[in-house]
Amino acid sequence: MAFQEKLIDSLGSFATKFNSYRYIMAIKASFITLMPVIIVGAFSVLISNMVLDPKNGLASFQALSFLAALKPITSAINYATLNFLNIGAVFLIGIELGRINGIKTLFPGLLAVICFICVTPTTVEMLVDGEMHVVKDVLLRQFSDTRSLFLGMFIAILSVEIYTWLEHRDGLKIKMPDTVPPNVSASFSALIPAIITTTAIATFGFVFHQVTGMYLYDAVYQVVQQPLERVVQSLPGILLLMFVAQLFWVIGIHGNQMIKPIREPLLLGAITVNMSAFEQGKEVPNIITMPFWDVYMSIGGSGLTIGLLIAVMIATKRKEMKEIAKLSFGPGIFNINEPVIFGMPIMLNPILAVPFIITPLVTGTIGYFATVMGFAGKAVVMVPWTTPPLINAWLSTAGSMGAVVTQLVCILVSILIYLPFVKIASRRAEQAQAEATRVETAKNV
Repeated sequence: MAFQEKLIDSLGSFATKFNSYRYIMAIKASFITLMPVIIVGAFSVLISNMVLDPKNGLASFQALSFLAALKPITSAINYATLNFLNIGAVFLIGIELGRINGIKTLFPGLLAVICFICVTPTTVEMLVDGEMHVVKDVLLRQFSDTRSLFLGMFIAILSVEIYTWLEHRDGLKIKMPDTVPPNVSASFSALIPAIITTTAIATFGFVFHQVTGMYLYDAVYQVVQQPLERVVQSLPGILLLMFVAQLFWVIGIHGNQMIKPIREPLLLGAITVNMSAFEQGKEVPNIITMPFWDVYMSIGGSGLTIGLLIAVMIATKRKEMKEIAKLSFGPGIFNINEPVIFGMPIMLNPILAVPFIITPLVTGTIGYFATVMGFAGKAVVMVPWTTPPLINAWLSTAGSMGAVVTQLVCILVSILIYLPFVKIASRRAEQAQAEATRVETAKNV
């Protein structure tokens, strides 16, 4: 027991320090803000392909062919949201980190975007009519979408940290008379730190390219982002990430919040790539995405507790367990399961903790192989995580009934996994109640 308590204390201390780290706080807050943008882009893809597409959508019917003329609307929304996701992330991380560092204005976000573009190549060679042409002053899609996400985060953090340090140096501030409006005075006060920061970042990018022959984008993508994508978008990698999240849940720490800084950039990046490919009629590349996590590994909430709720209704007569299950069904339909995690409880419960950890690993494996074999479609739409089961499987895969059936299988498997543990937990509760009654009776004699 002493070892268990020591382990829980150590993990709890680590979680507290990790979540209070200012870079982690800035990244998490930024992706929470970005989520509506991603979902707007996702539904534009869904409508574009299932309604307005003249080949595969409703517009393919003669009576509804006029809908095809509206497709540029959804294409514009898709381009404005998903293809500029990295720019939004850089801006928001800059703002959030600036606030954490004590700067209340929006300027750190703007500065982060400027610095990111300073290290991004804007002159490219393009093949036009069979000839190579040099095109200047352009920003390629790979630098504005999720392929540059890690470079964007790195530059945003670096630029804001440099600017914050310089901004606190009184000798670098331009003092204005008291009669000058505060907003004008603040702009002049930020001038010299901003000039030094942008010059330093641009020089860093230039020197790096001159010395290595590579742009920062190539280095960060090949050395950091691509290897992480390969790990997390593999079955062992996603199972390990889920295992870590479940382990934190069991000791009373929000597991999804712990892994969010790793999970969100990679899995949201994967689904945006899928959405872009789907919109353009290309082959969809990624199996493991954010919707994959939600559809197969988090049905009813973390740990697939929808299976636990049904198992409780089937396998036990314990009134308190049934009452908690009844109260948890409503939120569980929308994948909110804190009531059952802390009410049953699963937290610090060695019996229910076992299926809570292993169930999403099993269902994730089922979903992965069902997709690999082509039975279930790949996710091509990012839907809100609160979308009820079956509906989220159908929407995220743009109407794949195989995905719906696979999710149903995952729910049935989760019930079967939870059933024996619910029986054990119920039996233990009955024994404990009987023992308490015996002790109370002995006291009264």
